[in-house]
Amino acid sequence: MATKIEWTDETWNPVTGCVKVSPGCKHCYAETFAERFRGTVMPTGKLHPFYPGFDPTLRPERLDQPLQWRTPRRVFVNSMSDLFGEFVPDEFLARVFDVMRKTPQHTYQVLTKRAGCLREWTASRPWLKHAPHIWLGVSVEDQKYGVPRIAELRHAMAAVRFLSIEPLLERLGTLDLRRIDWVIVGGESGARAREMDPAWVREIRDQCVRKDVAFFFKQWGGVRKNLTGRRLDGRTWDQFPDAGR
Repeated sequence: MATKIEWTDETWNPVTGCVKVSPGCKHCYAETFAERFRGTVMPTGKLHPFYPGFDPTLRPERLDQPLQWRTPRRVFVNSMSDLFGEFVPDEFLARVFDVMRKTPQHTYQVLTKRAGCLREWTASRPWLKHAPHIWLGVSVEDQKYGVPRIAELRHAMAAVRFLSIEPLLERLGTLDLRRIDWVIVGGESGARAREMDPAWVREIRDQCVRKDVAFFFKQWGGVRKNLTGRRLDGRTWDQFPDAGR
């Protein structure tokens, strides 16, 4: 599905629905969207794709979608779930990665809050170190829950590793960016958006610049994110990782 997410071209959701695990999940945009359609039956009599709301649901019928895309694209995997959630069987997870392995013309961006599961699952799949089209990342929202995920990611089998620091909920301090190729930062959006201090963003950006880590500033967020925009100190930051690093 085409998307308005600034750092990707397409979303692919072989799993939908999730279970909250940390403060970053509090105002989950995916949950808000999915729950609007819980119990909905379309005029044709078919059940709406989100008839089960945000309950974790495997979507095997979507597994082959990337095989049908002729144009290479960046693909955010599971924008409506967490691929490493405890509700995703290992066998199904393997099928998802098998599709990614077969389609190196696309670039896959896999993001999780279950960093320990990511590290453990990839440990027995060393081929991922030689798959630069599969980027593995973790969400980081605060010091207590988010920052420890970075160490787990650093020890995962991956050719490209990235951090999605969104929503940024507090100052993170000095980050260990060894073996991290890309950092995305963004504020929370929506009616209940929690405030993000510009100083927190600048501190992360400056660390990325010093460490030669690609930096992408997604948005300031807030109630009307279209007005707050995504410029930081007079410019946009749209850097992407060099998969060959």
